[in-house]
Amino acid sequence: MNFETKRIGDITIFKLNEKRLDTNISGLVKGEFTILLKVEGINKLIVDLSDVETCDSSGLSALLVANRIIQSSEGSMRLAAPSEKVHSLIKITQLDRVLPVCSTVEEAFADLEKE
Repeated sequence: MNFETKRIGDITIFKLNEKRLDTNISGLVKGEFTILLKVEGINKLIVDLSDVETCDSSGLSALLVANRIIQSSEGSMRLAAPSEKVHSLIKITQLDRVLPVCSTVEEAFADLEKE
């Protein structure tokens, strides 16, 4: 699994450099989110999905795990720059009610800075 993290102030950007967020890597993604959020204590997270072309239910589950962990520590999370396909999946499953989606990383960053 290929990803990178970048911290700017108290906000961490997690960029998944994969075309697919699916069963093959969702367990690894959940593990990374758990380390970032529980061990490193991050409470403002942007998940940059700009490289992800497809996502399945296990991929969505990984995002929900991160959201649940971060909310338990009263933090906030934004999904940024999902592809049209991934964004429509988020809408169809009504996860956009739980996971705020922003068009760009910059928009997500500005949104989290207000909190």
